Amino acid sequence: MRTLVVLLISCCLLAACAGPKFTVDDGRKVDEVLLGNIRAYGSGEQTLRPAIQRSAALHDKECDKQWELPFAVATSYGWSENDRVAWVRGLGVDERLTVVAATADSPLHPGDKITKIGARQDEDSTRLLEALAELRDDGEGKPIRLTLSTGRSVQVTPFEVCRGYTRLAPPNTPKLQDYHWLMSMHPLEITRADLSEDEALWAVLWTQGLSEEGGARMKTYHYGMKIAGTLYNLVTLATGLKGAAMAADAAVSAARQAAAQVATEVLKQQLIDQGKQLALQRMRDSLVDSAQQLSRQQVIDGLQAAAVNRGSLSGVARIGATVFDRADAWAFEHAIKLGANPLAGFTLHQKMLERGLTANSLVFDVDRLAAITKVAEARGMGAEVTAILQGIRPQEIQYAMSAMPLASAPQTFSFESPDDPGAGRFSRGLIDAMLDIPAESAGARK
Repeated sequence: MRTLVVLLISCCLLAACAGPKFTVDDGRKVDEVLLGNIRAYGSGEQTLRPAIQRSAALHDKECDKQWELPFAVATSYGWSENDRVAWVRGLGVDERLTVVAATADSPLHPGDKITKIGARQDEDSTRLLEALAELRDDGEGKPIRLTLSTGRSVQVTPFEVCRGYTRLAPPNTPKLQDYHWLMSMHPLEITRADLSEDEALWAVLWTQGLSEEGGARMKTYHYGMKIAGTLYNLVTLATGLKGAAMAADAAVSAARQAAAQVATEVLKQQLIDQGKQLALQRMRDSLVDSAQQLSRQQVIDGLQAAAVNRGSLSGVARIGATVFDRADAWAFEHAIKLGANPLAGFTLHQKMLERGLTANSLVFDVDRLAAITKVAEARGMGAEVTAILQGIRPQEIQYAMSAMPLASAPQTFSFESPDDPGAGRFSRGLIDAMLDIPAESAGARK
Protein backbone atom coordinates (compact mmCIF):
# COMPACT_ATOMS: atom_id res chain seq x y z
CA MET A 1 0.00 0.00 0.00
CA ARG A 2 2.80 2.38 0.90
CA THR A 3 4.48 1.63 -2.42
CA LEU A 4 1.27 2.49 -4.27
CA VAL A 5 0.99 5.83 -2.46
CA VAL A 6 4.61 6.66 -3.29
CA LEU A 7 3.99 5.82 -6.94
CA LEU A 8 0.90 8.02 -7.06
CA ILE A 9 2.75 10.94 -5.50
CA SER A 10 5.64 10.47 -7.94
CA CYS A 11 3.25 10.46 -10.89
CA CYS A 12 1.64 13.66 -9.67
CA LEU A 13 5.02 15.33 -9.24
CA LEU A 14 6.13 14.23 -12.69
CA ALA A 15 2.92 15.52 -14.21
CA ALA A 16 3.40 18.85 -12.49
CA CYS A 17 6.97 19.09 -13.74
CA ALA A 18 5.88 18.24 -17.27
CA GLY A 19 3.29 21.04 -17.37
CA PRO A 20 4.08 24.44 -18.86
CA LYS A 21 5.83 26.99 -16.68
CA PHE A 22 4.69 30.57 -16.84
CA THR A 23 6.58 33.73 -15.95
CA VAL A 24 6.28 35.05 -12.40
CA ASP A 25 7.52 38.29 -10.90
CA ASP A 26 10.80 37.38 -9.24
CA GLY A 27 11.56 40.94 -8.20
CA ARG A 28 14.26 41.54 -10.80
CA LYS A 29 14.97 44.98 -12.26
CA VAL A 30 12.94 45.67 -15.39
CA ASP A 31 12.67 48.51 -17.88
CA GLU A 32 10.73 51.12 -15.89
CA VAL A 33 9.61 52.98 -19.01
CA LEU A 34 8.17 49.81 -20.49
CA LEU A 35 6.57 48.97 -17.15
CA GLY A 36 4.87 52.37 -17.06
CA ASN A 37 3.68 51.94 -20.63
CA ILE A 38 2.26 48.51 -19.85
CA ARG A 39 0.27 49.97 -16.96
CA ALA A 40 -0.91 52.85 -19.16
CA TYR A 41 -1.97 50.36 -21.80
CA GLY A 42 -3.97 48.41 -19.24
CA SER A 43 -5.70 51.46 -17.81
CA GLY A 44 -6.50 52.65 -21.32
CA GLU A 45 -8.07 49.35 -22.28
CA GLN A 46 -10.10 49.36 -19.07
CA THR A 47 -11.47 52.78 -20.01
CA LEU A 48 -12.09 52.05 -23.68
CA ARG A 49 -13.67 48.59 -23.49
CA PRO A 50 -16.91 49.77 -21.79
CA ALA A 51 -17.06 52.67 -24.25
CA ILE A 52 -16.80 50.25 -27.17
CA GLN A 53 -19.72 48.26 -25.81
CA ARG A 54 -21.64 51.48 -25.23
CA SER A 55 -21.22 52.40 -28.90
CA ALA A 56 -23.03 49.20 -29.90
CA ALA A 57 -26.29 50.77 -28.74
CA LEU A 58 -26.22 53.00 -31.84
CA HIS A 59 -27.66 50.26 -34.07
CA ASP A 60 -26.78 52.53 -36.98
CA LYS A 61 -28.12 50.92 -40.16
CA GLU A 62 -25.99 53.20 -42.33
CA CYS A 63 -22.54 52.21 -41.06
CA ASP A 64 -20.50 49.15 -41.98
CA LYS A 65 -20.16 46.68 -39.14
CA GLN A 66 -17.52 44.79 -37.19
CA TRP A 67 -17.74 42.35 -34.30
CA GLU A 68 -16.31 43.11 -30.87
CA LEU A 69 -15.90 41.16 -27.63
CA PRO A 70 -16.85 42.25 -24.09
CA PHE A 71 -13.25 41.86 -22.95
CA ALA A 72 -9.69 42.64 -24.08
CA VAL A 73 -6.70 40.34 -23.72
CA ALA A 74 -2.93 40.69 -23.76
CA THR A 75 -0.08 38.21 -23.73
CA SER A 76 3.66 38.30 -23.12
CA TYR A 77 4.22 35.37 -25.46
CA GLY A 78 7.39 35.89 -27.50
CA TRP A 79 8.76 38.76 -25.40
CA SER A 80 12.20 38.63 -23.76
CA GLU A 81 12.47 37.21 -20.25
CA ASN A 82 12.87 40.59 -18.54
CA ASP A 83 9.99 42.09 -20.48
CA ARG A 84 7.77 39.14 -19.59
CA VAL A 85 8.44 39.92 -15.94
CA ALA A 86 7.45 43.52 -16.62
CA TRP A 87 4.14 42.31 -18.08
CA VAL A 88 3.47 40.24 -14.96
CA ARG A 89 4.37 43.12 -12.65
CA GLY A 90 2.45 45.73 -14.60
CA LEU A 91 -0.77 43.91 -15.50
CA GLY A 92 -0.52 40.35 -14.24
CA VAL A 93 -0.09 39.17 -17.83
CA ASP A 94 1.97 36.08 -18.64
CA GLU A 95 2.35 33.92 -21.76
CA ARG A 96 -1.30 32.88 -21.61
CA LEU A 97 -4.13 34.99 -22.95
CA THR A 98 -4.81 37.25 -19.99
CA VAL A 99 -7.89 39.40 -19.66
CA VAL A 100 -6.82 43.03 -19.03
CA ALA A 101 -10.20 44.75 -19.42
CA ALA A 102 -13.86 43.74 -19.46
CA THR A 103 -17.31 45.25 -19.60
CA ALA A 104 -19.55 45.22 -16.54
CA ASP A 105 -21.64 42.32 -17.85
CA SER A 106 -18.73 40.25 -19.13
CA PRO A 107 -18.38 36.73 -17.68
CA LEU A 108 -14.63 37.31 -17.79
CA HIS A 109 -12.72 39.58 -15.42
CA PRO A 110 -9.25 41.19 -15.46
CA GLY A 111 -6.66 38.60 -14.50
CA ASP A 112 -8.51 35.61 -15.97
CA LYS A 113 -6.29 33.34 -18.06
CA ILE A 114 -7.81 31.78 -21.17
CA THR A 115 -6.35 28.37 -21.99
CA LYS A 116 -8.88 26.98 -24.43
CA ILE A 117 -10.92 28.51 -27.28
CA GLY A 118 -13.84 26.27 -28.16
CA ALA A 119 -12.26 22.85 -28.53
CA ARG A 120 -8.82 24.25 -29.27
CA GLN A 121 -6.04 24.17 -26.67
CA ASP A 122 -2.52 25.31 -27.44
CA GLU A 123 0.47 26.59 -25.45
CA ASP A 124 1.13 28.98 -28.33
CA SER A 125 -1.12 31.93 -27.53
CA THR A 126 -0.75 33.16 -31.10
CA ARG A 127 -2.66 30.18 -32.43
CA LEU A 128 -5.31 30.60 -29.74
CA LEU A 129 -5.73 34.22 -30.78
CA GLU A 130 -6.17 33.15 -34.38
CA ALA A 131 -8.97 30.83 -33.31
CA LEU A 132 -10.60 33.55 -31.21
CA ALA A 133 -10.42 36.06 -34.07
CA GLU A 134 -12.03 33.59 -36.45
CA LEU A 135 -14.87 32.84 -34.05
CA ARG A 136 -15.40 36.53 -33.35
CA ASP A 137 -15.51 37.61 -36.98
CA ASP A 138 -17.04 34.60 -38.73
CA GLY A 139 -19.53 33.43 -36.14
CA GLU A 140 -22.13 36.14 -36.86
CA GLY A 141 -22.61 36.83 -33.18
CA LYS A 142 -22.76 33.22 -32.05
CA PRO A 143 -21.57 32.54 -28.48
CA ILE A 144 -17.96 31.42 -28.00
CA ARG A 145 -17.03 28.84 -25.38
CA LEU A 146 -13.84 29.66 -23.44
CA THR A 147 -12.03 27.65 -20.79
CA LEU A 148 -9.99 29.37 -18.09
CA SER A 149 -6.86 28.21 -16.27
CA THR A 150 -9.03 27.42 -13.26
CA GLY A 151 -10.97 24.93 -15.34
CA ARG A 152 -14.07 27.12 -15.38
CA SER A 153 -15.90 27.25 -18.69
CA VAL A 154 -17.61 30.48 -19.77
CA GLN A 155 -19.59 31.59 -22.78
CA VAL A 156 -19.12 35.01 -24.38
CA THR A 157 -21.16 36.58 -27.14
CA PRO A 158 -19.63 39.01 -29.66
CA PHE A 159 -21.58 42.20 -30.26
CA GLU A 160 -21.88 44.30 -33.40
CA VAL A 161 -20.49 47.85 -33.66
CA CYS A 162 -19.83 50.36 -36.41
CA ARG A 163 -16.64 49.55 -38.28
CA GLY A 164 -13.36 50.93 -36.94
CA TYR A 165 -11.58 49.11 -34.11
CA THR A 166 -10.29 51.50 -31.43
CA ARG A 167 -6.90 50.23 -30.28
CA LEU A 168 -3.87 51.54 -28.36
CA ALA A 169 -0.23 51.46 -29.43
CA PRO A 170 1.91 48.61 -28.09
CA PRO A 171 3.76 49.44 -24.85
CA ASN A 172 7.16 49.20 -26.54
CA THR A 173 6.16 51.77 -29.22
CA PRO A 174 3.91 54.12 -27.23
CA LYS A 175 4.06 56.99 -29.73
CA LEU A 176 2.82 54.93 -32.66
CA GLN A 177 -0.32 56.19 -34.35
CA ASP A 178 -1.98 54.89 -37.49
CA TYR A 179 -5.43 55.41 -38.98
CA HIS A 180 -7.20 53.01 -41.30
CA TRP A 181 -10.81 52.32 -42.21
CA LEU A 182 -10.65 48.96 -40.42
CA MET A 183 -8.84 50.11 -37.27
CA SER A 184 -7.15 53.12 -35.71
CA MET A 185 -4.19 52.76 -33.39
CA HIS A 186 -3.92 55.67 -30.97
CA PRO A 187 -0.71 56.58 -29.12
CA LEU A 188 -0.58 55.76 -25.43
CA GLU A 189 -0.37 59.45 -24.56
CA ILE A 190 -4.16 59.74 -24.80
CA THR A 191 -4.41 57.65 -21.62
CA ARG A 192 -2.61 60.46 -19.74
CA ALA A 193 -5.65 62.68 -20.24
CA ASP A 194 -7.62 60.67 -17.64
CA LEU A 195 -10.54 60.08 -19.99
CA SER A 196 -14.03 60.34 -18.54
CA GLU A 197 -16.68 57.86 -19.70
CA ASP A 198 -18.00 60.30 -22.30
CA GLU A 199 -14.48 61.21 -23.46
CA ALA A 200 -13.64 57.52 -23.91
CA LEU A 201 -16.85 57.15 -25.90
CA TRP A 202 -15.83 60.14 -28.00
CA ALA A 203 -12.54 58.40 -28.86
CA VAL A 204 -14.45 55.30 -29.95
CA LEU A 205 -17.05 57.25 -31.93
CA TRP A 206 -14.35 59.36 -33.57
CA THR A 207 -12.56 56.21 -34.71
CA GLN A 208 -15.77 54.79 -36.12
CA GLY A 209 -16.58 58.13 -37.72
CA LEU A 210 -13.21 58.19 -39.45
CA SER A 211 -14.01 54.81 -40.95
CA GLU A 212 -17.45 55.91 -42.09
CA GLU A 213 -16.46 59.31 -43.42
CA GLY A 214 -13.07 58.40 -44.85
CA GLY A 215 -13.41 54.73 -45.73
CA ALA A 216 -14.19 55.21 -49.40
CA ARG A 217 -11.34 57.67 -49.89
CA MET A 218 -8.85 55.49 -48.03
CA LYS A 219 -9.92 52.42 -50.00
CA THR A 220 -9.44 54.27 -53.27
CA TYR A 221 -5.91 55.19 -52.24
CA HIS A 222 -5.27 51.69 -51.03
CA TYR A 223 -6.51 50.28 -54.38
CA GLY A 224 -9.18 48.07 -52.91
CA MET A 225 -10.19 45.75 -50.09
CA LYS A 226 -8.03 42.85 -48.99
CA ILE A 227 -8.74 40.00 -46.66
CA ALA A 228 -7.28 40.80 -43.26
CA GLY A 229 -4.04 38.99 -42.57
CA THR A 230 -3.15 36.91 -39.55
CA LEU A 231 -1.12 39.56 -37.76
CA TYR A 232 -3.86 42.14 -38.29
CA ASN A 233 -6.41 39.79 -36.75
CA LEU A 234 -4.16 39.16 -33.78
CA VAL A 235 -3.58 42.82 -33.01
CA THR A 236 -7.32 43.49 -33.02
CA LEU A 237 -7.42 41.22 -29.98
CA ALA A 238 -4.05 41.62 -28.26
CA THR A 239 -1.73 44.55 -28.89
CA GLY A 240 0.71 43.00 -26.44
CA LEU A 241 1.53 40.31 -28.97
CA LYS A 242 5.26 40.46 -29.61
CA GLY A 243 4.93 40.01 -33.36
CA ALA A 244 2.63 43.01 -33.63
CA ALA A 245 4.89 45.05 -31.37
CA MET A 246 7.91 44.23 -33.53
CA ALA A 247 5.98 45.19 -36.64
CA ALA A 248 4.97 48.42 -34.93
CA ASP A 249 8.61 49.15 -34.12
CA ALA A 250 9.51 48.74 -37.78
CA ALA A 251 6.56 50.91 -38.77
CA VAL A 252 7.73 53.75 -36.51
CA SER A 253 11.07 53.87 -38.32
CA ALA A 254 9.35 53.68 -41.70
CA ALA A 255 6.91 56.43 -40.73
CA ARG A 256 9.75 58.72 -39.68
CA GLN A 257 11.45 58.21 -43.03
CA ALA A 258 8.19 58.72 -44.91
CA ALA A 259 7.40 61.90 -42.98
CA ALA A 260 10.85 63.26 -43.80
CA GLN A 261 10.29 62.56 -47.50
CA VAL A 262 6.89 64.24 -47.71
CA ALA A 263 7.60 67.22 -45.41
CA THR A 264 7.28 70.52 -47.24
CA GLU A 265 9.67 73.44 -47.00
CA VAL A 266 7.07 75.28 -44.89
CA LEU A 267 7.07 72.52 -42.31
CA LYS A 268 10.85 72.34 -42.29
CA GLN A 269 11.06 76.10 -41.82
CA GLN A 270 8.64 75.89 -38.91
CA LEU A 271 10.66 73.17 -37.19
CA ILE A 272 14.16 74.45 -37.90
CA ASP A 273 14.04 78.26 -37.98
CA GLN A 274 11.44 78.88 -35.32
CA GLY A 275 12.84 76.07 -33.20
CA LYS A 276 9.58 75.33 -31.48
CA GLN A 277 10.13 71.58 -31.31
CA LEU A 278 6.47 71.18 -32.13
CA ALA A 279 5.77 73.62 -29.24
CA LEU A 280 5.55 70.65 -26.90
CA GLN A 281 8.42 71.24 -24.49
CA ARG A 282 7.60 74.91 -24.14
CA MET A 283 4.05 74.14 -23.13
CA ARG A 284 5.15 71.57 -20.56
CA ASP A 285 7.78 73.88 -19.05
CA SER A 286 5.33 76.76 -18.73
CA LEU A 287 2.56 74.83 -17.00
CA VAL A 288 2.65 74.21 -13.28
CA ASP A 289 -0.22 71.75 -13.45
CA SER A 290 -2.97 70.72 -15.85
CA ALA A 291 -5.49 73.04 -14.24
CA GLN A 292 -3.53 76.21 -15.02
CA GLN A 293 -5.19 78.42 -17.62
CA LEU A 294 -3.44 78.56 -20.97
CA SER A 295 -2.45 81.84 -22.54
CA ARG A 296 -3.52 82.54 -26.11
CA GLN A 297 0.05 81.96 -27.30
CA GLN A 298 0.17 78.58 -25.57
CA VAL A 299 -3.08 77.64 -27.28
CA ILE A 300 -1.65 78.72 -30.63
CA ASP A 301 1.49 76.68 -30.01
CA GLY A 302 -0.58 73.63 -29.13
CA LEU A 303 -2.80 73.95 -32.18
CA GLN A 304 0.30 74.40 -34.33
CA ALA A 305 1.74 71.19 -32.91
CA ALA A 306 -1.51 69.35 -33.61
CA ALA A 307 -1.39 70.61 -37.20
CA VAL A 308 2.20 69.39 -37.54
CA ASN A 309 1.19 65.99 -36.20
CA ARG A 310 -1.66 65.75 -38.67
CA GLY A 311 0.61 66.84 -41.48
CA SER A 312 3.29 64.28 -40.65
CA LEU A 313 1.02 61.26 -41.16
CA SER A 314 1.74 59.07 -44.16
CA GLY A 315 0.21 56.31 -46.23
CA VAL A 316 -3.44 55.46 -45.67
CA ALA A 317 -3.47 57.59 -42.50
CA ARG A 318 -2.45 60.61 -44.56
CA ILE A 319 -5.55 60.16 -46.70
CA GLY A 320 -7.68 59.61 -43.61
CA ALA A 321 -6.40 62.92 -42.23
CA THR A 322 -8.32 64.72 -44.96
CA VAL A 323 -11.58 63.83 -43.19
CA PHE A 324 -10.59 64.23 -39.55
CA ASP A 325 -13.06 67.13 -39.34
CA ARG A 326 -15.85 64.91 -40.67
CA ALA A 327 -15.00 62.28 -38.05
CA ASP A 328 -15.30 65.03 -35.41
CA ALA A 329 -18.79 65.93 -36.63
CA TRP A 330 -19.80 62.25 -36.85
CA ALA A 331 -18.71 61.66 -33.25
CA PHE A 332 -20.58 64.79 -32.10
CA GLU A 333 -23.88 63.78 -33.68
CA HIS A 334 -23.66 60.14 -32.62
CA ALA A 335 -22.76 61.06 -29.04
CA ILE A 336 -26.11 62.88 -28.90
CA LYS A 337 -27.87 59.76 -30.19
CA LEU A 338 -26.34 57.76 -27.34
CA GLY A 339 -27.33 60.31 -24.72
CA ALA A 340 -23.70 61.24 -24.08
CA ASN A 341 -22.27 64.74 -23.75
CA PRO A 342 -21.45 65.81 -27.34
CA LEU A 343 -19.01 68.37 -25.95
CA ALA A 344 -16.77 65.58 -24.63
CA GLY A 345 -14.55 66.08 -27.65
CA PHE A 346 -13.93 69.67 -26.55
CA THR A 347 -13.17 68.73 -22.94
CA LEU A 348 -10.81 66.00 -24.11
CA HIS A 349 -9.13 68.43 -26.50
CA GLN A 350 -8.67 71.00 -23.75
CA LYS A 351 -7.27 68.49 -21.26
CA MET A 352 -4.74 67.23 -23.76
CA LEU A 353 -3.78 70.75 -24.78
CA GLU A 354 -3.15 71.64 -21.13
CA ARG A 355 -0.96 68.57 -20.72
CA GLY A 356 0.96 69.12 -23.94
CA LEU A 357 -0.44 65.95 -25.50
CA THR A 358 -0.57 66.98 -29.14
CA ALA A 359 0.91 63.99 -30.98
CA ASN A 360 -2.44 62.30 -31.52
CA SER A 361 -5.58 62.65 -33.63
CA LEU A 362 -8.01 63.48 -30.82
CA VAL A 363 -6.63 66.97 -30.10
CA PHE A 364 -7.91 69.48 -32.65
CA ASP A 365 -5.81 71.72 -34.87
CA VAL A 366 -7.20 75.19 -35.56
CA ASP A 367 -9.16 74.20 -38.67
CA ARG A 368 -10.83 71.25 -36.97
CA LEU A 369 -11.53 73.30 -33.86
CA ALA A 370 -13.25 75.99 -35.91
CA ALA A 371 -15.28 73.42 -37.86
CA ILE A 372 -16.51 71.43 -34.86
CA THR A 373 -17.27 74.67 -32.99
CA LYS A 374 -19.67 75.61 -35.80
CA VAL A 375 -21.37 72.23 -35.39
CA ALA A 376 -21.79 72.87 -31.67
CA GLU A 377 -23.02 76.43 -32.24
CA ALA A 378 -25.66 75.12 -34.65
CA ARG A 379 -26.93 73.06 -31.73
CA GLY A 380 -27.03 76.12 -29.47
CA MET A 381 -23.93 75.10 -27.50
CA GLY A 382 -21.58 77.94 -28.46
CA ALA A 383 -21.44 79.41 -24.95
CA GLU A 384 -20.56 76.05 -23.44
CA VAL A 385 -17.76 75.55 -25.96
CA THR A 386 -16.29 78.98 -25.15
CA ALA A 387 -16.36 78.12 -21.45
CA ILE A 388 -14.58 74.80 -22.03
CA LEU A 389 -11.94 76.57 -24.11
CA GLN A 390 -11.37 79.00 -21.23
CA GLY A 391 -12.88 81.94 -23.08
CA ILE A 392 -10.56 81.74 -26.08
CA ARG A 393 -12.72 81.59 -29.21
CA PRO A 394 -11.51 79.64 -32.27
CA GLN A 395 -12.18 82.67 -34.49
CA GLU A 396 -9.68 84.69 -32.48
CA ILE A 397 -7.06 82.00 -32.84
CA GLN A 398 -7.68 81.71 -36.58
CA TYR A 399 -7.16 85.44 -36.98
CA ALA A 400 -4.01 85.45 -34.86
CA MET A 401 -2.58 82.53 -36.82
CA SER A 402 -3.51 83.81 -40.28
CA ALA A 403 -0.15 85.55 -40.77
CA MET A 404 1.94 82.73 -39.28
CA PRO A 405 3.97 80.39 -41.53
CA LEU A 406 2.20 77.24 -40.33
CA ALA A 407 -1.34 78.44 -39.89
CA SER A 408 -3.14 75.23 -40.72
CA ALA A 409 -2.70 71.63 -41.74
CA PRO A 410 -3.71 72.19 -45.41
CA GLN A 411 -0.85 74.67 -45.78
CA THR A 412 1.57 72.16 -44.33
CA PHE A 413 1.07 69.49 -46.94
CA SER A 414 -1.15 68.64 -49.88
CA PHE A 415 -4.07 66.41 -49.05
CA GLU A 416 -4.71 65.90 -52.75
CA SER A 417 -1.55 63.98 -53.57
CA PRO A 418 -2.04 60.23 -53.23
CA ASP A 419 1.59 59.42 -54.00
CA ASP A 420 3.26 56.87 -51.81
CA PRO A 421 6.06 58.41 -49.72
CA GLY A 422 8.02 55.22 -50.18
CA ALA A 423 7.90 51.76 -51.63
CA GLY A 424 8.65 49.85 -48.44
CA ARG A 425 6.34 47.44 -46.69
CA PHE A 426 5.28 50.07 -44.16
CA SER A 427 4.97 53.00 -46.57
CA ARG A 428 1.20 52.84 -46.23
CA GLY A 429 1.22 52.40 -42.47
CA LEU A 430 1.39 49.62 -39.91
CA ILE A 431 -2.25 48.57 -40.14
CA ASP A 432 -2.19 48.31 -43.91
CA ALA A 433 1.06 46.34 -43.74
CA MET A 434 -0.40 43.95 -41.18
CA LEU A 435 -3.04 42.92 -43.71
CA ASP A 436 -0.22 41.14 -45.55
CA ILE A 437 2.19 40.12 -42.79
CA PRO A 438 1.75 36.62 -41.34
CA ALA A 439 2.43 36.31 -37.63
CA GLU A 440 5.52 34.17 -38.16
CA SER A 441 7.39 36.77 -40.22
CA ALA A 442 6.94 39.39 -37.52
CA GLY A 443 8.56 37.22 -34.87
CA ALA A 444 5.40 36.28 -33.01
CA ARG A 445 6.60 32.70 -32.69
CA LYS A 446 9.83 31.22 -31.54
